[in-house]
Amino acid sequence: MNHLLTEIPPLDKASGKKAEDHLNQLTKPPGSLGRMEDIAVKIAEITGNPFPAAEPPGILVFAADHGIAEEGISAFPSEVTALMAANFAAGGAAINVFARMIDARLKVADIGIKEEKQDPGVENCRIRNGTGNFLKEKAMTAEEAESAILTGKRLAAELIDAGVRCLIPGEMGIGNTTSAAALTAAITGKDPGEVTGKGTGITAEAQEKKANLIRKALTMHNPDRSNAVELLSAAGGLEIAGMCGAIIAAAEHRVPVLLDGFICTAAACLAVLINPDIKGYLIAGHQSEEPGHKTALEWLGLKPLLQLQLRLGEGSGAAIAYPIIKGSVRMLSEMATFEKAGINVT
Repeated sequence: MNHLLTEIPPLDKASGKKAEDHLNQLTKPPGSLGRMEDIAVKIAEITGNPFPAAEPPGILVFAADHGIAEEGISAFPSEVTALMAANFAAGGAAINVFARMIDARLKVADIGIKEEKQDPGVENCRIRNGTGNFLKEKAMTAEEAESAILTGKRLAAELIDAGVRCLIPGEMGIGNTTSAAALTAAITGKDPGEVTGKGTGITAEAQEKKANLIRKALTMHNPDRSNAVELLSAAGGLEIAGMCGAIIAAAEHRVPVLLDGFICTAAACLAVLINPDIKGYLIAGHQSEEPGHKTALEWLGLKPLLQLQLRLGEGSGAAIAYPIIKGSVRMLSEMATFEKAGINVT
């Protein structure tokens, strides 16, 4: 998998220390802005700049279908994936509202929609028309998994080259919580029942069916649980692979990644399998209602910024959390120091 990476630069602890020292000179009690101060220091370390930029944000939404959806593990049919991708292109989805709210640059990519017809407002990066049903066959080939990762890298790099300074990966794919649960169970060693939730709103009976088919599939394919490409090939999703690649590209370019929900965080776990240094570039926007999301965040060692009982995806929770990132960075460069304000604190 080495060809999937160029180089992940180490976090710049010196820039982080300078940012921390500056924070302690600002017109506030030390540490009084809590986790926002920690975020400011982290972004200084990520960017290598004690006065970093995190604007503008970029949202990169990958859409793809899942063969496993034919097992009846979603409350919606697969056709909804293509319809929602068109809705993104038309500006009518939740992520469009939140993208406008935070002045984000939004790109939507078809990386594996089943529907033959393609919306002109969605970038065509299709690897294949949906994954295979991983209860019966592998979801994709290793070559397709790698192609999807590299596609995600390319699209994220294009956004970053155009000026994006904080990346929010998003997704749309009916059946993708099943894939995310399978990947999370495999990576963390948890039983599928512990990481499988209701997804789009299925019944408790369907939820148990979902966990059972994941157990069966992981036993059948028996992937190397430390190999991201093998895991994606066995039970992954093309949009998950795309987000994995986007996360890798952001780390390569010293750009912070603001993670969304369960599916996005599963993609981050895969990226960290490829290179553990990527972990330092991740910020958890929120913790969703999916039980596997908490497990994945704990495996990554991340504490979410928000807990709003969200379970939508699309990048929506991360977009809602973004103003916290923006404020954390702006206070470094815009707040007055005690000296500048003429306040003697000695």
